[in-house]
Amino acid sequence: MLRFCPVLLVLMLASCGANVVIQRDARFDVTYDDTVTSDNQTIYSYNHTVSRNKTEGVRVSVELLSESAPSPVLFVVRQKQAVLSFQVPLILRGLYQRKYQYTQLGRTLCQPPTKAVAETQFFFVDVSTLSSAGVHYQLRVSRVDSFTLQTDKKFSFNATPSQPQFFRYVFPEGVDTVIVKVNSQKNFPCSVMSIQDIQCPVYDLDNNVAFIGMYQTMTTTAAITVQRKDFPSNSFYVVVVVKTEDEACGGPLRFYPLLPDELLDAGNRSKTLDVIVSPAINSEVYVMGMLFCLGIFLSFYLLTFLMACVENKRYDAMCFNLSAVSLADNGSTLSSEAVTDSLASADGNYGYMGTHTHTENIFMLPRCVFRVLERSLESVGRSRHESLSSVEEDDYDTLADIDSDKNIVRTKKFLCVSDLARKDKRILSKKYQIYFWNIATIAVFYALPVIQLVITYQTVVNVTGNQDICYYNFLCAHPLGALSSFNNILSNLSYVLLGLLFLLIILQRDILHNRALERNENTALECGIPKHFGLYYAMGTALMMEGLLSACYHVCPNYTNFQFDTSFMYMIAGLCMLKLYQKRHPDINASAYSAYACLAAVIFFSVLGVVFGKGNTAFWIVFSVIHILATLLLSTQLYYMGRWRLGEAAYGLIKRPSDFASYLLAIAICNLLLYFAFYIIMKLRSGERIQCLALVCILFTAVVWGFALFFFFQVMLIDLCLQKTPAESREHNRECILLSFFDDHDIWHFLSSIAMFGSFLVSPEHRSDSEN
Repeated sequence: MLRFCPVLLVLMLASCGANVVIQRDARFDVTYDDTVTSDNQTIYSYNHTVSRNKTEGVRVSVELLSESAPSPVLFVVRQKQAVLSFQVPLILRGLYQRKYQYTQLGRTLCQPPTKAVAETQFFFVDVSTLSSAGVHYQLRVSRVDSFTLQTDKKFSFNATPSQPQFFRYVFPEGVDTVIVKVNSQKNFPCSVMSIQDIQCPVYDLDNNVAFIGMYQTMTTTAAITVQRKDFPSNSFYVVVVVKTEDEACGGPLRFYPLLPDELLDAGNRSKTLDVIVSPAINSEVYVMGMLFCLGIFLSFYLLTFLMACVENKRYDAMCFNLSAVSLADNGSTLSSEAVTDSLASADGNYGYMGTHTHTENIFMLPRCVFRVLERSLESVGRSRHESLSSVEEDDYDTLADIDSDKNIVRTKKFLCVSDLARKDKRILSKKYQIYFWNIATIAVFYALPVIQLVITYQTVVNVTGNQDICYYNFLCAHPLGALSSFNNILSNLSYVLLGLLFLLIILQRDILHNRALERNENTALECGIPKHFGLYYAMGTALMMEGLLSACYHVCPNYTNFQFDTSFMYMIAGLCMLKLYQKRHPDINASAYSAYACLAAVIFFSVLGVVFGKGNTAFWIVFSVIHILATLLLSTQLYYMGRWRLGEAAYGLIKRPSDFASYLLAIAICNLLLYFAFYIIMKLRSGERIQCLALVCILFTAVVWGFALFFFFQVMLIDLCLQKTPAESREHNRECILLSFFDDHDIWHFLSSIAMFGSFLVSPEHRSDSEN
């Protein structure tokens, strides 16, 4: 009689008007077509064997067949360690709280790990409703054969907003880091890829997928690097969810906001996707990448040292040849022709200012040369003075203050380039030193808040798991510690190392020049224009700061902090133009305060352009007017060059490029390159000759700039994606192309740092040319 008690209990409850509970032993891969009302509740009982060495997925699929029902049907799946519940029709909310309903649902059950080799587990599917009318539905529970993803094996599947998919991946032995890639041939509908720990429940709906784990939106491509250390169970879930709307991926708003209680039909939002999990690079590749970066740029230190040694030997050879000429002359006066012939035999690339005289235009020679030259010039001067007539002697004013009063410098017997500079050298030197101290102060106060901000950005990314915050190249982003893209940060070390090397070279030249001044050597006093190293120190510091701030930008690259990557590029361009102008106008120097104020205005407009420039005609009109007025002012007061920039301003007003920061940087770089080309052309036109070593440096720098610009335009296309949604920007992600560690952006860092360093070396006071 005991086995009939449940039946009697059901009859008694039915007679009393209570809810009837019907339990059925159900089987996998069988479709149950049934009806549920508020008077009855159906429980489907399933059992399956769970193995410790094999994970098998279970998927519950439900479809509502009744066209309309006053109340939804509630499905509750009770497992050993979890409960999953959902209603049909499912209501998902989108933008402006618009509601979409879905009558077909598919959910995969989470599979908590088991310690036993094999055990039988039961789970139940409860179906109930508050509708008094019968609601017709279908239920099917099936096994997912490909629930566990295999390494380097592509798997294809379909997903919809109401039918998400997730799969499990287990780290194989010897693999500590993998990259999970999800691809689709269709841009839309917009999707979300999430990486979650093995736990229940699994958050696999549009309204909860961002609750835990790492996630990113996607159109055609998504990639997340996953490390074993972040998952204690040595495994994780790959969850793919199709969103109800496409606005998060840059798609259009399909419907205008409707009434609060109105339901929208979501339509066909099915998407076919591929997922593949591949091992990421190992520690050896990290080491090789770091050694490559350090080796390439430390080799510049070694090359600089070797060139210094070779140059010293060459100068010693010059001294030896001059001594030989002096002895061969038997103590007689050393002629200028003998000196120049001796120098030509030692080095055929010495410079000169013209084709008429030689002795007064030799530059960058060792001290021994100038001691010989000084004696020879004094002898030649005496012989010339003795041969002059009395009338010619009266034409020369030999006042005692000839060396201090530049107004009568033309009375000197032999005119040097330094005589053309009339202002006090010490005062100018102090003014130029202000450039260095100002940029050092700017660097400290600019960099500290930037570092604090990007650390906060990276912390937010790591804590929330929202990888839409930062626009990494996810196909070539190698994490290290808390940093998500270590390779992009490491490549910026090139700016720092080469900037430091440039500072060391300038420091060495500064020390030698000061020692020469202390000894009152003619080399330092009369050869070339007065030496001022303040701008060079500022240029080297700016190059180092460009590396630091670019590294900060790449901690979490996005459109709002893109200015960090370009601010000191403006500084470098401005300082280089100031240095070129100073070489052509030694007595005219812009105040460091006014120069940095102008650069600050440029950066200010850069920020305004980022915020307001996109599609804002009023902003472009104001900017173009200010641009034209500033250009006319500079052209009128300083130099005729630069007037061509009026066309640039018109181009900006007409085209209105979307990336204002890059547009502004392009103006600065183009002006710098044209000004530098003008400088070289005018030197050649004046009959001056460039030394062989300087010519090699110029050609090398030009070639490197060519390759650097090629990668710059590749990078600029990616930077333009900063204005798009994160999902759209990931369509332009690219694989690593160098040592499986560096991408094209890293190569741009390498080449541009070398190109700028070479450009600094070509600068006149630093390389041997006719001005010295």
